[in-house]
Amino acid sequence: MAAHRPYPTLETLLAASDEAAYDLTSGDLAEALAGEATTALTDRGNFAVHTALRAAHAAYEAKFGHSFVIDLDTADPAEALDLTLASLRQRLGHDEDEESVVTAEQLRRICRARLLRLARASAEASA
Repeated sequence: MAAHRPYPTLETLLAASDEAAYDLTSGDLAEALAGEATTALTDRGNFAVHTALRAAHAAYEAKFGHSFVIDLDTADPAEALDLTLASLRQRLGHDEDEESVVTAEQLRRICRARLLRLARASAEASA
C-alpha cells in the first residue's frame, strides 16, 4: 500500500486496504498477527468471566498458533466481553483453513477502523 501513496481520497485508501487484506498470504497473515496483542477487556465482567476468557484465549492460541483477533469497533462496550467469548467459542470449532479466512476478515475490519480513526484525527487536526 505504501508504494501506491498518496491516495487521492479516503475511499480510495479504504479500497486499497480492503484489496490488500483479500490478497494476504498465510505468511502475510502470520506477520500481521504477530503485531496484534490480545485485547484486554478488564473493565467488564467478574472474575469467573475473565477466567473463562483467559482459558478460551489460551485454547485458541494453542490450536491456531496465534492471537485471537476480533473487530469490536462498532460493538456496544457493554456487550464486548460477551461478543468476544461467543466468538472465541464459535471459532474454536473452526478448522485451520476456515479460521484463517475469518481471521483475515477480522484483521481487514480492524485495519479499516484504524484508517478511519486516523483520517478523522487528521481532518480534525487540519481544521
